[in-house]
Amino acid sequence: MIVTTTPYVEGKKVKEYLKVVSGETVMGANMMRDFFASITDALGGRSKSYESKLAEGKDLAITEMEEKAATIGANAVIGVDIDFSEMREGMIMIIATGTAVITE
Repeated sequence: MIVTTTPYVEGKKVKEYLKVVSGETVMGANMMRDFFASITDALGGRSKSYESKLAEGKDLAITEMEEKAATIGANAVIGVDIDFSEMREGMIMIIATGTAVITE
């Protein structure tokens, strides 16, 4: 499955646009991670634990989106957009959205 943020796949013609597909995930952070992240923030560094949690959530959302696209016969997802949103303190929602297509 080809997944791209561009509106096309380089060197391939889009034969059919199927539909918009998305993958969603909600990630929670635990108290110890929050505590150490607050110390990191106070000292002016990067929070590796939060960064890895965001990367994990992004990967899960993209994987779910790919699975939905494959279910309807797509071999690519174009125009992918990834949104991160804080639902409430300690809860992040990550959504990957794109157009499922069939390419040559």
